[in-house]
Amino acid sequence: MTTLADPVPGGRPEDLRRVAGLVARLAEKSVLGIVLAHVDTAGVCRVKTIPTGRLEAAVSGGVGMSPVFDTFLADDSIVTTDVLGSPDGDLRLYPDLDQLVTLAGQPGWAWAPVDRITQEGERHPGCARTFLRRIAADAAERHGLAFKAAIEVEWAVGLGSAPPGEFVPAVSGPAYGAIRQVELSDYAADLLAAFAAQEVHVDQLHPEYAAGQFEVSTSALDPVAAADRSVLVRQTIRAVAQRHGLRVSFSPAVFAEGVGNGGHVHLSCWRDGVNLHAGGERRYGMTAGAESFAAGILARLPALTAVTAPSPASYLRLKPSQWAGVFTAWGHETRESALRMITGTAGRQGQEANLEVKPVDLAANPYLALGCLIAAGLDGLESSLVLPEEITGDPARYGPDEAAALGVRRLPRSLPEAAREFRADQVLRAALGPVLADAVSAVRLGEAAAVEGLDDARVAAAYRWVY
Repeated sequence: MTTLADPVPGGRPEDLRRVAGLVARLAEKSVLGIVLAHVDTAGVCRVKTIPTGRLEAAVSGGVGMSPVFDTFLADDSIVTTDVLGSPDGDLRLYPDLDQLVTLAGQPGWAWAPVDRITQEGERHPGCARTFLRRIAADAAERHGLAFKAAIEVEWAVGLGSAPPGEFVPAVSGPAYGAIRQVELSDYAADLLAAFAAQEVHVDQLHPEYAAGQFEVSTSALDPVAAADRSVLVRQTIRAVAQRHGLRVSFSPAVFAEGVGNGGHVHLSCWRDGVNLHAGGERRYGMTAGAESFAAGILARLPALTAVTAPSPASYLRLKPSQWAGVFTAWGHETRESALRMITGTAGRQGQEANLEVKPVDLAANPYLALGCLIAAGLDGLESSLVLPEEITGDPARYGPDEAAALGVRRLPRSLPEAAREFRADQVLRAALGPVLADAVSAVRLGEAAAVEGLDDARVAAAYRWVY
């Protein structure tokens, strides 16, 4: 579990009581430094690092960092809003000690996610992690709901010896093939060992569809912990790869053509320890609340893509008939639907039933993505929305009239189109608050402007090694 309370100036009392023992244990493990990580609006993980001996100071007073990173683009240029993007001001980074972990793939280092507060001790309105924690806490208070979430991580493994900027797959063989697993057997085994040492519980690790592509699925956690876990998993994958002379890309589109890297979100609603996606009287065992929650997400998918698919490279991946889920459609175990209902294995539905949201990639800030998905679902719950007719097969086969009758529409084809949908969506903007909502809009439009005039191959190359 993650720390649910906001940081406070001077440090949380429970953290101050724990920190000396943590520092001693880190020293026993020869940990010399701690990575303090947060993810910016563009989806890039930004860090500061401190010597292990400075952990107590970080817990009590935080570590300084400029708020300008809220409007950084992926290429490190800066856009502005009415309150963000200037060189003025400072924030304090406070590590979450519940998520502090020794990095098995980086000897001598530990890692912790951070919350950001102002110099005056208030919540920073641009902090995505704080936003997600607030959304989850509000759902518990107003609806008695808790959530379990997991984010799939897909990545492409390339040769570290490839020419600068280029991607050369490190494995051969067919999709999901045993050849790939054999060729990278040592790397994959070291990954599993690193995950186990970090107490990351892996459900699956296997070769995937695209060139050099692999996927890891981890167990479901509370939303904040799930977002933290996604960031930690990618840190670990990258570090272990480097030790094997490999280089990895989490970009939505390593190449302009073909299947890209996804970051599918699995999400379920719980009340009093009971999974609302199983045992109910609605379709496929959903309760009325679970169906309305799913309908809320489905209704807002066009605007949500500005958060879940936030890069120009995302729209190279979001193509029909590639299992990316590019239409406003849902189905039971239908991998071409944007919203896939998973009912789970017989006898385990109460543990396994969940929603899978497909049009999500790893350029997304996981805290923003999960927070906005939950906000959309809660709006559906409060409005008692009902899911439309489900689809089977590939929705790309529908003609215009049939698609309209089913409520099936194409998700945005470009980042500017997604940004327009987002700016018009008052539910998502209200959930984020004006500062964070304006930052999302400004960064999305800035990313679109940065690649204006580039062909698809150059867009893919521009983002290949960013995420």
